[in-house]
Amino acid sequence: MGITKAAYFTDAQNELADIAKALGNPARIAILDHLAKVNSCICGDLVTELPLAQATISQHLKELKNAKLIKGNIDGNAVCYCINHEVFNKFKAYLNIFSNANDNANTCCP
Repeated sequence: MGITKAAYFTDAQNELADIAKALGNPARIAILDHLAKVNSCICGDLVTELPLAQATISQHLKELKNAKLIKGNIDGNAVCYCINHEVFNKFKAYLNIFSNANDNANTCCP
């Protein structure tokens, strides 16, 4: 979505669209799965866990970090990433809006 179009939507809508876009790649889902299992990770560990090149993993990590789904800090030569639970909780709360609306809605479509 172009910058000019993003201005027509709320910050929350744009943030959620960025999250959904980041989640739309199976490699990123695999990275998040791994981070959830170990609760933190050094980027090099991901290369042994996933069938992807280091450069590809780094690009996916960048996309996940841009969407704020992960956060990372530098420890010497290693960058340690972990899941950003605050952002996932916001995303989960937003999805619950649809779930709750479905529970309370009249069925309008067969």
